Amino acid sequence: MSVGIPIHDGTYKTLAERATYFEQLRARAATVPGVTMAAISSNATPPSNGFEAGIEILGKPPKDDQKTRINLVSQQYFPILHIPVAQGRIWDETENHNAARVTVINETMARRYFPNGDALGHSFKIPVLKNQAPYQLVAPGGDGWLQIIGAIADKRDDGLRKPVVPEAFLPDTLAMGMYTQILVRSDVPPLSLLHAVAAQVNAIDPDQQVNGTVQDLDHWISTQQEYQQEHLVAWLFGAFAVLALALAAFGLYSVVSYTVAQRTNEFGIRMALGAQRAHVLHIVFASTVGSVGGGILAGIALTVACNKLLAQWAEGSSRDPLILFAVTLLLGIVAAIACVLPAQRASRVDPMTALRYE
Repeated sequence: MSVGIPIHDGTYKTLAERATYFEQLRARAATVPGVTMAAISSNATPPSNGFEAGIEILGKPPKDDQKTRINLVSQQYFPILHIPVAQGRIWDETENHNAARVTVINETMARRYFPNGDALGHSFKIPVLKNQAPYQLVAPGGDGWLQIIGAIADKRDDGLRKPVVPEAFLPDTLAMGMYTQILVRSDVPPLSLLHAVAAQVNAIDPDQQVNGTVQDLDHWISTQQEYQQEHLVAWLFGAFAVLALALAAFGLYSVVSYTVAQRTNEFGIRMALGAQRAHVLHIVFASTVGSVGGGILAGIALTVACNKLLAQWAEGSSRDPLILFAVTLLLGIVAAIACVLPAQRASRVDPMTALRYE
């Protein structure tokens, strides 16, 4: 969950005081029983996060369209949200404490502004990152060149329909406003810990309070209109997929069952000549395995081929071996039942009755 904490006017006027206070908040929140990790974020969680700013890249001419979303976070921000590092590294605790002029960008920014794949080691600056006390306190040199030390995998903060925008993440001590968020990950429902986290905030400074509206990340995402629309679409596609699977299973059962039933007369002749029930069942399965097995293999091949085709229009992939195995197993079981039931009926009837079967 994200716990917003505003700063009252006239308090924590210097960057050192503000940085110490924010770090105390994070450290105390991390001690609450049930909390597994805590991080600092200026405003780096959905549904809206960061602020857009123009950047100047060292060694390249300035351009008006060089826009990047800026977020100020502590180094724990990335592991707490399970954001993987694609290249390089995240700044460490010492660098965060010293307001090091380093930055981590996302893959979209790396591809857009450094197409040669050499983003690490390059530098850029954010001209708008200037000291504006008391609303924004910037560390000395904070508006200077920031060295790129890492790149994270792209993450979706703006929903599924909008493209991922370039993002840059700076140590939270580099620039601090009059508001911060403490991100809390827990192994229990996070809102159940809100009272304990608020108590820790009050223990540090009784005059400071948490923001009145605190929700967990799942709530913030699920209440977005786009999420609800996509959720409905996903349920509809899921329902049609289940219906298609049911129709396929029913059709497979009907065809195999009808094919076996058509051979009842043959089974009667074999039984009249001394064939055992096990032999009849063996014949049925042997004749069915070829056609059903071939159909299942063809279906698997088409599934893989169509998946590659659909991947051209979708960023994700539905190549889930577990689901593919489960569906294959289900159709195999359906085919087996379709063979067993009519074959058992045929093997149990009197041979003379089976000979007269039409």
